[in-house]
Amino acid sequence: MSKRVTIILDNDLDKKLRRIQAKEITKTRKSVSFSETMNNILRKGLK
Repeated sequence: MSKRVTIILDNDLDKKLRRIQAKEITKTRKSVSFSETMNNILRKGLK
């Protein structure tokens, strides 16, 4: 189940996440949401 949370990102982190999101969209040729990108990065980092 998803939970909506509001966070404030520094500009540099926002840019990095947007780049990762763009690469994933290009790689999969599918729509990838910013939230999905953020969740994937957090999962990898919290292992």
